[in-house]
Amino acid sequence: MKQHWLAATAIMAAGIGPAAAWEPNKPIEIVVPFSAGGASDQMARTIQGIIQKQQFTKQPIIVVNKPAAGGAEGMLDIQKSAGDAHKLITTSSGIFMTPMATKLALNWTDYTPVAMLAQDSFLLWVNAKAPYKNAGDLMTAAKSANPAMKIGGTSSKREDNLLVFAMEKQSGTKFAYIPYTSGGQASTQLSGGHVEATTNNPAEDLANWRGGATRPLCVFAEQKMAYTEKVADGQSWADIPTCASQGLNVSYQMLRGMFMPGKVSKEQQAFYVDLFKKVSETPEWKEYLARNALAADYRDGEAFVSFLKADEAKHEKLMTEAGFMAK
Repeated sequence: MKQHWLAATAIMAAGIGPAAAWEPNKPIEIVVPFSAGGASDQMARTIQGIIQKQQFTKQPIIVVNKPAAGGAEGMLDIQKSAGDAHKLITTSSGIFMTPMATKLALNWTDYTPVAMLAQDSFLLWVNAKAPYKNAGDLMTAAKSANPAMKIGGTSSKREDNLLVFAMEKQSGTKFAYIPYTSGGQASTQLSGGHVEATTNNPAEDLANWRGGATRPLCVFAEQKMAYTEKVADGQSWADIPTCASQGLNVSYQMLRGMFMPGKVSKEQQAFYVDLFKKVSETPEWKEYLARNALAADYRDGEAFVSFLKADEAKHEKLMTEAGFMAK
């Protein structure tokens, strides 16, 4: 026993000791599969700022936008980066929908799940000068529109497009859906009067709402949003009625999470799980959630994987009903 103790002492004295936990040794890249200005981009840059401010890692965080092919470029980049523990991707439900819509040889199981950080809502937005008081007004106008009323959103056969399909199915009305590379671009087109409405997330139209260029009619959710602080026009997020209460019975929420490439080690995954857990507990993150009306919903480990399995099955059903599945 004495010899074992002496051996251990000698090892420690030599500076060898137990193996240290893994840490990044070069800059960390967060891939955003959309262009700058959208909700995914805003989330990534908020996370970047929090990590650097709180000094959660010694390495710099670099945000890289790869919006081509409806997000497929960024998703394939991470798939091809298997084993690279210095890359991350911020994802939404597109992690299921893009492969389903394109026959892309990719599945979320090719990645390493890190954490789900929140769920995001969608709202029906119109130009501030539009005559519509509620969703019912807009749907009535859409039924008689010739040519079809234009609604903008992010990408084709993705969340925004799926919402527009649900609006058509529920009302028997046909819209002209216009896909853009980000919610920020869709908001710009709405404020300029180039489309009649959008199905943007709160973050994507917040600036234009505050600037008096756009305004929300309703939220696509079963319940109103929780945040009661005034945002614009004397209203809070909680003041916005549900679309169902205005006769448009459509609801949908979207995950917002982080993944690593596949084939990384458990120690490398654990570093980022711990990193994003710390991020989720900061005042800055909680303020970001409130400002952008995101529903706080942190999950990692098996809780995140279980959510992903159920959400994938849900989206397969929705995509099939919409006719968006690749043949």
